[in-house]
Amino acid sequence: MAADVVDLIMQDHREVERLFDELKDNPEKRANLLPVLTTLLTAHSRAEEAEVYPVAAEEAGEKEEVSHSQQEHIEADQLLAKLAETDPESAQFDTVLQNLIDAVSHHVDEEETKVLPGMRANLSDERRTQLGEAFVASRKQHLGEQPGDMTRDQLAQQARNADIPGTSGLSKDKLQQKVQREAER
Repeated sequence: MAADVVDLIMQDHREVERLFDELKDNPEKRANLLPVLTTLLTAHSRAEEAEVYPVAAEEAGEKEEVSHSQQEHIEADQLLAKLAETDPESAQFDTVLQNLIDAVSHHVDEEETKVLPGMRANLSDERRTQLGEAFVASRKQHLGEQPGDMTRDQLAQQARNADIPGTSGLSKDKLQQKVQREAER
């Protein structure tokens, strides 16, 4: 049964929040939960970037919000990669985890109060269901990827979503540097 993309995105948000709570409250489970969080968050982000954000920007009139959301995804990727590299048993893990939680919680709040309501208001039920199918298929395709596992095409999509100009002729490495620099602004 097909589902509304807005509902699917919000379900993922709740699951990420649940995983954050588990990671904070159960240090003994961190080694097993961290790959689950990293996989889900990365697949969710890539599916939004590939399928949802272009439609939200063009068809739902949320271009500015999508640009901001894309920049927050890039920041979350950086924090998620840092968390994945941090020993779950170290004292630093709590700090890095809290930084990621803060960034993702801010992003989720903005997305759920700005982008998703705009999509509900400006896209038909049928269009949101079509997007839901595309989102699920894309998320499935990206399962197992990690924050740094990006193709040049994915980086180019991030640049388009974030409205970063002058990226078409750049190599993958230069494109990645530019996308990350722009996200830090």
